[in-house]
Amino acid sequence: MPYEQAEYRQIADDLTNKIRSGELKPGDKLPSTAELADLRHVSPATVNRAFGLLHDRGLVVGKQGKGIYVKGVPEVPES
Repeated sequence: MPYEQAEYRQIADDLTNKIRSGELKPGDKLPSTAELADLRHVSPATVNRAFGLLHDRGLVVGKQGKGIYVKGVPEVPES
């Protein structure tokens, strides 16, 4: 039987790929927990775990009452 990755990891990996490919750009708002849960046919808790993983990867930032946004790439000062 093939290994199946946990659904929250699949969601996080899909969003990670979209961010890294440039499909989702810094400042873009991700779908709400409810929207993504409905779209992927999972519970809101599963989506929240995926968002937590994206946050741990340093790819998104949450804005209280506003949503989850793709994090900007930090600028490296020139020496």
